[in-house]
Amino acid sequence: MDDKGLTTGDFTQAAEPFTLFGAWLEEATASEINDPNALSLATVDEDGLPNVRMVLLKGFDTDGFVFYTNYESQKGREILGSGKAAMCFHWKSLRRQVRLRGPIASVSDAEADEYYRTRPRGSRIGAWASKQSRPLESRFALEKAVAEYTARYPIGEIPRPPHWSGFRLAPTSIEFWHDRPFRLHDRVEFRRATPDGGWEKVRMYP
Repeated sequence: MDDKGLTTGDFTQAAEPFTLFGAWLEEATASEINDPNALSLATVDEDGLPNVRMVLLKGFDTDGFVFYTNYESQKGREILGSGKAAMCFHWKSLRRQVRLRGPIASVSDAEADEYYRTRPRGSRIGAWASKQSRPLESRFALEKAVAEYTARYPIGEIPRPPHWSGFRLAPTSIEFWHDRPFRLHDRVEFRRATPDGGWEKVRMYP
């Protein structure tokens, strides 16, 4: 057993990806300085040109990987337009990477409401105030919008904006990568034809 937890042999012998991902995320939570749940999210626009940015994973299970955003943002529009996306986790302290891709769809209103209520009050106000991904004439304009919504909701519950919700990516491919000396890395990919299908495991050249 190495000092990072699971041995290389353990991970290459895994029968399915979700338990393995959970173990790696747990170890990353203990070792990464900031945001072990950070991931790069890749989408494509209507011309097929890719975009990538960092978001935070807010939950995962066998149904998929969930994050939240403004549906009117660039990534929101691109996801709603294509219904496909890819994610990449990189944990530098562990020298590990996980890549996944597949179809992506909105979470339920009940699920979005439940998560929205857990956010800090300022973040809930920000969800109303920010016209995410659109031109901002000045910082003052944003601060003015924040002040207006703060006055609108001075106490009590702040409702979830209709344009703010979550997406769940249901992977059809999950690849685990672990750094090894001389660039002879270990790579294992789990594949399935559909989000509810059985997994095939393939060991890949580095």
